[in-house]
Amino acid sequence: MKPESETKIIVLGGLGEVGKNMYCVMHENAIVIIDAGICFPEGGLLGIDYILPDFTFLKQNQDKIKALLITHGHEDHIGGIPYILKQINMPIYGTKLTVGLVENKLSEHNMLDMVTIYPVESGDVVVLDKIKVEFIRATHSIADACSLAITTPIGTIIHTGDFKVDYTPIDGRVMDLNRFSTLGKKGVL
Repeated sequence: MKPESETKIIVLGGLGEVGKNMYCVMHENAIVIIDAGICFPEGGLLGIDYILPDFTFLKQNQDKIKALLITHGHEDHIGGIPYILKQINMPIYGTKLTVGLVENKLSEHNMLDMVTIYPVESGDVVVLDKIKVEFIRATHSIADACSLAITTPIGTIIHTGDFKVDYTPIDGRVMDLNRFSTLGKKGVL
């Protein structure tokens, strides 16, 4: 029996490679994008400064895009933001340090006034059409990283983002393993 609605995960970069991280979760007519990074070229790509994900799918479905969600501030997760925003405008959600880095990047490209940016904190939940996103505190080699619990009408998807379990992070904000446990007990897709 086919479900009445479907949730799809579309990978545009970052799977099986280091860099250009960009994932999409689509439910019916709503798409949320997770990260928009770049990849730095290997030695054989002389004259290439960086490599971007392929934005074709997003341009073809831009009327469905609800938001860009950022997990942390490394270039392989935020470096492509100015380039996607030149083609598709959308609101951006991320933690305070992360959006600060994004704002700096957009300022360098004279694009800061073109986009709406929403700072969130771990534990915040954002509702975007039929998709609900919870930001979960994670630890990584950069502060203010987060994982995402993305809930659609058919279930919850966990996107960990980059993380390392660190019980003594410099900012004292340990990864919220209890939240992962609670979500796991409820069941995830």
